[in-house]
Amino acid sequence: MFWWHGAHMKAAKAMTIRLSAEQAEALETVADVEKLAVSDVIRAAISEHIATRRKDSQFQEGLKARIERARQLLDRQSEG
Repeated sequence: MFWWHGAHMKAAKAMTIRLSAEQAEALETVADVEKLAVSDVIRAAISEHIATRRKDSQFQEGLKARIERARQLLDRQSEG
């Protein structure tokens, strides 16, 4: 399966999640009422969560710090 991302086509990645019985029932109910596949509801929720994080300045600061730590690690490895 492939998904379009911008101008590029990427292969879909299968993932497994564990839900409580209550979460699974609620998810199935939402999908049924909205006449969508459960996987479509999950993908929409994930997309919304990511979009929210991209706008979150505290998350962005944490992301920048993580990138900086990775750069420092790479620099140390290239020196050794």
